[in-house]
Amino acid sequence: MKILYLSPWYPNRYDAMDGLFVRKHADASSRVSEVCVLFVKNHQGNGFETEEQKFKEVHEYYVYFPESKIPLIGKIIKSINWLRGYRKGLQIIRKKEGLPDLIHANILTRTGVIALFLKWKHKIPYVITEHWSRYLEGRNGYKGWLRKRITELVVKNAQAILPVSITLQKAMITNGLIHPHYEVVNNVVDDFFFENEIINERHEKTQFLHISCFCEEAKNVKGILDAVKILKEQRNDFELTIIGTGVDYPLVYEYAQSIDTLDCVHFLGEKSPEEVMAQFQHSDAFVLNSNYETSCVVIMESLACGKPVITTAVGIAPQVINERNGLFIPFRDS
Repeated sequence: MKILYLSPWYPNRYDAMDGLFVRKHADASSRVSEVCVLFVKNHQGNGFETEEQKFKEVHEYYVYFPESKIPLIGKIIKSINWLRGYRKGLQIIRKKEGLPDLIHANILTRTGVIALFLKWKHKIPYVITEHWSRYLEGRNGYKGWLRKRITELVVKNAQAILPVSITLQKAMITNGLIHPHYEVVNNVVDDFFFENEIINERHEKTQFLHISCFCEEAKNVKGILDAVKILKEQRNDFELTIIGTGVDYPLVYEYAQSIDTLDCVHFLGEKSPEEVMAQFQHSDAFVLNSNYETSCVVIMESLACGKPVITTAVGIAPQVINERNGLFIPFRDS
């Protein structure tokens, strides 16, 4: 079977971490099917640029389209160029790969529209995997009459809806996205997390670990640092290691510096999956203080390495964390 993945989030020349979970889904699918990915994104260049590469057995096709800085009509031009980008990408894939047997659209709504068009034109069925937190209670990110009607149409015509957690499935249904075939497909944990021996070291200082994309609205890393500050005033037998990069990285680092916690908090920046696994192995517990998550693969990675999780009740945590493997903490309570 030939499967074409469509996704607005995917590792690219500007952000190697963007949509990494989609790439891992594609990689897992490539073990039983022929998989290619089309990713279309705006860039600051003057024209369209295309790139092709291979990640393991996944063929990846990139189309970068130019943005317009013309006032008022810039958004219209951007939308037109986005459609042109998909047209170019699909033409390249059809020429090199042929028509797919199945479209796997990730993250509604725009990719779902492309999938629906291909279904109408070529009779190619599609499924939808959703990762987006906009449906969650308190997020208020799923709004707009036209957006909702288009999303409902896209969902209605899909073969199946594959949210990454029960939490997300319930939120989508609450928002009126009804479909007879919902099936939770969790995010992927790399094989080597399970294949390596669990390491239980005795440390002179307790080693806490946090991994983040540094989006404060979601991750609340500053809240973790506040907790470090409180704990530091009582004892000095612990350290916190933070892995990751993102838009709020400078803000969070400067905050850690301003409250005098850099002596026990270590920022390591971006690390490879293998390096992340090594950090899990040499930690005592993983800490997550998110305000919301749809899945949270780092919880699964921590448990795969045999490490307990201290977390808010987000994503898959309510289904997998219990008194034997972790601890729940209140939201926004350092």
